[in-house]
Amino acid sequence: MATIGSSAPEHATADREVVISRIISAPRELVFEAFTEVRHLSRWWGPDGFSTTTRSFEFRVGGAWDFVMHGPDGTDYQEWITWREIVPPERIALLHGESRDDPNTFESVLTFEPAGDETRIVMRTVFRSKALRDEAVEKYHAIEGGEQTLRNLAAYVAELGRNDAGRNETTPRSRG
Repeated sequence: MATIGSSAPEHATADREVVISRIISAPRELVFEAFTEVRHLSRWWGPDGFSTTTRSFEFRVGGAWDFVMHGPDGTDYQEWITWREIVPPERIALLHGESRDDPNTFESVLTFEPAGDETRIVMRTVFRSKALRDEAVEKYHAIEGGEQTLRNLAAYVAELGRNDAGRNETTPRSRG
């Protein structure tokens, strides 16, 4: 179940942020891995109906992910992310825009919190201005898109878990 909201009104960025969270039925190490390895990202990244083509990917502080999101209507969206902080398996901070020199980049911090056998992921995005936040929400449906993206992540890691469980159950045992 996803929850959406903003931080408390006294927070200095409350009118410029979007916060989305979701409980994912998988250990945080697996959720973190699905978020940090390109072989996984291209399988679930983006809202419903979108696909992703990676041009380059280097997951390290200062590294970048240069990619294109293909919309269901055929529109291509040039995207670029640089990783600003990586604390496995707890936290990722990134800067996201259309290109390295995009003046309208936004910052996101993702936290991966253990919740028993599950993981609570919180995605906090802060825009440079209230107007940019409002445009992202109204024109680009950032809240719905973020919810769908985390739902796609949840479905993907559930599939990974089932595949791993299936392999473990069908692995031939040695005869002794």
